[in-house]
Amino acid sequence: MGKDKKKDSKKGEKSATAPAHDTSMELAVSNQNVPPLADQGDEHLATRVASKEERKESEPPPVPEPIEYEEPILTQLIVESYEGEKVRGLYEGEGTAYFQGGNVYKGMFSEGLMHGQGTYTWADGVQYEGNFVKNVQMDHGTYKWLDGSMYEGEVKNGIRHGFGMYKCGTYPVSYIGQWVEGKRHSKGTIYYNESGSSWYEGDFVNNIKSGWGVRRYKSGNIYEGQWERDLRHGEGRMRWLTSNQEYTGMWVNGIQHGQGTHTWYLKRIAGSQYPLRNEYVGDFVNGNRHGHGKFFFASGAMYDGEWVLNKKHGMGKLVFKNGRVYEGEFNYDHITECPSLQIDMTNMEELINLPLKGLSGIGELVKVVDHSRTSSSSGPNIEIDLSTLLALFPEKDKEDEMKQTEYAVLRYISELRRIYTFYSSLGYDHSLDNTFLMTKLQFWRFLKDCRFHYCNQTLASMDRILNDKTLLEEIHSPYETLLLRMFLTYLIYLSFHIYHKDFDDTSPRLFKCFSKLMVKNICPYACRIKGILFSDRQQAVYALSYIDKCWEIFQAFCRPSTLPPYEPTMKMRHFIWMLEVILTLRNLSSRVIMNDVSQSWLHPGNAASFNSQ
Repeated sequence: MGKDKKKDSKKGEKSATAPAHDTSMELAVSNQNVPPLADQGDEHLATRVASKEERKESEPPPVPEPIEYEEPILTQLIVESYEGEKVRGLYEGEGTAYFQGGNVYKGMFSEGLMHGQGTYTWADGVQYEGNFVKNVQMDHGTYKWLDGSMYEGEVKNGIRHGFGMYKCGTYPVSYIGQWVEGKRHSKGTIYYNESGSSWYEGDFVNNIKSGWGVRRYKSGNIYEGQWERDLRHGEGRMRWLTSNQEYTGMWVNGIQHGQGTHTWYLKRIAGSQYPLRNEYVGDFVNGNRHGHGKFFFASGAMYDGEWVLNKKHGMGKLVFKNGRVYEGEFNYDHITECPSLQIDMTNMEELINLPLKGLSGIGELVKVVDHSRTSSSSGPNIEIDLSTLLALFPEKDKEDEMKQTEYAVLRYISELRRIYTFYSSLGYDHSLDNTFLMTKLQFWRFLKDCRFHYCNQTLASMDRILNDKTLLEEIHSPYETLLLRMFLTYLIYLSFHIYHKDFDDTSPRLFKCFSKLMVKNICPYACRIKGILFSDRQQAVYALSYIDKCWEIFQAFCRPSTLPPYEPTMKMRHFIWMLEVILTLRNLSSRVIMNDVSQSWLHPGNAASFNSQ
């Protein structure tokens, strides 16, 4: 069958040498510049965490890409000897051919050519086992190199082509996916360690990550987006799960560049509406906040303006968490009018009291609506639906009632917002963002503090006034949460039910009832905690950890009342009986434990051991 030798440019000796290191996969990590976060308090802390994470992200020294070997090819060599069947002088059937130079083939022959299943072993130890078609490796086969590297999959003209899997013998790296003429091309997945926790899945072009792909690093951090020349390039999202950060936007050569959003989450406080987070939305240049952007602080403050190298610099607007606004010039994180003060979360309250020219207030938007007549509008900050209450008034009076009530709420909105924040935080640790949701339990405390129950109304009757639920246990559930708009709505409803008789002959009445409630009940008594549950913050935090168990016990012992409205009630005798059972069990348990202890110590062996000590 003639000669058979290796192509000079693809020498089999490559199989005996260690693959060259490829740093491209780690370049995307080492060049990653997580934007420093915007203020001196929260932001710099998150920056240090992110920077440390990126150093860890580099993983061990650069590992090779999984393809460094090329397949030896078959050319003409002299057959020194042959063992097997022949037909008309040609190799036929199963046989073994020994070639000059030490190469060996064992397998099927047809008309003197290697054809069918067989194994070809080069003199340097590289081996191919698979299908041959007229002296050429075709269809499906397996390559094995001396260092343990292996390829198994589709083959065309002796070259990896189609779907196949490659495993490196010297490094824990493997690839499974599509090949085109010996190179990774189209869709595939690279695993960079044995556990499979570090991998890339996506598009390849001639052995290079290019197109769309997902890269998971050993640390658990993930990038999902576009790639070019083995680098993050184009639109993509990086999630640093270990430091709870995320960047979504444009990348250039592995670095954030262009429009993007960088967010990092702080620990969520129990009872809070939202997780605490800082977020920057705007321009990036070479990994830095540079250009125009908005920064949303976890406390609720916001900066909108110009940035230079991660600093607020140029014209901008700073909105404090209480709604006050400073608009003017900034100089590297300092307000130009007050250069001694740096803008961070520690002195924002001080800045509010400064006589700055650009400092102003922003009005609160409140709108009273009747959803039975009009649909909800998205314009106002706070929308109060009084449709059920307004149904009691003549049609001609409704518009005036809504307008006057709206004015009354606006007059007290700052005080009511403060009261809502105060009561919604009872029983929880302090939170920077002040985004606690008021629970029904806290609302009850507010009602009692403000002496609502002095107005011929019980807490149970007020629950029935304010709820349209059908299940009785839901009407009085301590877990129900109230947004600020619902808190305001409840106050208006209660004010009418309590004081409407005082203004029967006047119109409009709603705003008068609400104003009287504010003057007589809320303003004098709100935020003056009574009772023992919330009197001490730390004790309340501890006590509320048992609220689930208390609610469970109540539901187990309560029975429907014999009087209307037949609500589930736990009688005092049931409560005392429950306490007696608990006390009995506790004493019994203590006696059993003491008895066991005394018996164990009275045992001769234990007594001797104790005396020896």
